[in-house]
This record gives sequence, C-alpha cells and structure tokens, in this order.
Amino acid sequence: MPPTARTAAAWLAAAAPDPRAFLRTWERTGRHPAPLPAGRQWDAVLTSGPFGRTALDALARLPGPGPVLQDRTAGTVAFLVPTGTADGWLGSGIRTLGHGTALTVPHPDGTDRALHWLIPPDGTGRLVDPRRLELALHDAAARLTGLP
Repeated sequence: MPPTARTAAAWLAAAAPDPRAFLRTWERTGRHPAPLPAGRQWDAVLTSGPFGRTALDALARLPGPGPVLQDRTAGTVAFLVPTGTADGWLGSGIRTLGHGTALTVPHPDGTDRALHWLIPPDGTGRLVDPRRLELALHDAAARLTGLP
C-alpha cells in the first residue's frame, strides 16, 4: 500500500472505537467498505449524487477541497466536514451525519465501484470547509435550476 493510502487509512480508522482492530479487520476482509462512526474525526453532509457532483465542481476550483465520497447505490455524495457541523446544518435535500450515526467508507485505495472516493482523504486530517461547501451548494442549486 502506498504511504499516502496507509496514512489515510490510519486517519480514517482513528474514528473507530478501536482503530487497530478496525485496520486489522479492513486488511483481513480485503479492504471492503466498512462503517465508521461520524462525530469523532468528522461529520458528513450528504446530498443527492447530481447535486453533490455539481457542488464538487465548484469546490474543486479551490485549493484542497477535502474528502468527498460517492455512493452510487444510494445515489449520494458525502462531504467530510469538521465535527459539530452536522448539528447546525440546514438545507433542503441535505442530510447530515454527526455524533451517534455512522458512514460506510471505502478504503482509500479501494476499488469498489459503487462506493468510492471522488477525493480521497490524504491522512492529514484536512476536511471540507463548511463555509466553502455552503457556497458550492448554493452555486450547484443555481446551476441545476438554471438560475444565473
């Protein structure tokens, strides 16, 4: 495993109650997607797939957008944001995951087609900036509705 994927896997695993056990299980099961608790290392903002990908286009124009995950089966895009963000987020068609919830994530170098990273974590702890995400979501809503 490349050093970046190893560092990113360790960073993701730090959200688990027992990070070492989580990493061992991930290795034993072929690095298949696994649930991790939200609200410890990160919260998540979930959108529909088209809305999220359009917002990601706006975010990607800025440096270092942070980890973004696509779940083709559920038809969602999840943006990993700082803990506590889920508590105060409001938005039509947007769901948040914070303390007491979980998000299934793929391994950073995983090859799952249904659940994959659009922007993988880099292991540094960098997350999507909620203010930038909010602006990107407004931009995406305007684009998808045809507003200027």
